[in-house]
Amino acid sequence: MSAVCVFTNNAQKNISGNVVFTETKRGLQIKINISGISPGKHGFHIHEYGDLSEGCGSLCSHYNPNGSAHGGRNSKERHLGDLGNVIANDKGVVDMTIYDRDLSIKGKYSILGRSVVVHEREDDLGLGGLDKDGNIIDKVVREESLKTGNAGKRIACGVIGYKKN
Repeated sequence: MSAVCVFTNNAQKNISGNVVFTETKRGLQIKINISGISPGKHGFHIHEYGDLSEGCGSLCSHYNPNGSAHGGRNSKERHLGDLGNVIANDKGVVDMTIYDRDLSIKGKYSILGRSVVVHEREDDLGLGGLDKDGNIIDKVVREESLKTGNAGKRIACGVIGYKKN
């Protein structure tokens, strides 16, 4: 069984692409293909809702059914929707595959009807506002890091639905 998200609502009109989700023995395979994005890292998340009535802004927060703090895919604590960063090459293309053991197409932590959001900046994975020893050096940055990863504006989004075979 597979699901797909096609980026249909973009703050920057030149962004296009899709994400294909497939359940595997290794976990949920997430194949990401995006073009027209600025080179570098961009926060990449599953958001709670698939409501595009107000563009990417009406998708609400990161998918977080367990009430956790923000983190990365490999963090001890994270929103289930925290999938880290996608990395665009110097031509603005993302072509990567990641796996996630917690999310699923159907079941307790289903992603169907939710959304994918690509953000303007790099996700700090919940580590923002800390020095190298883990001490808080900027309380405002730290608080936002634990909510959003300081990833900035939503530049592309789409709703996750069943994929045609």
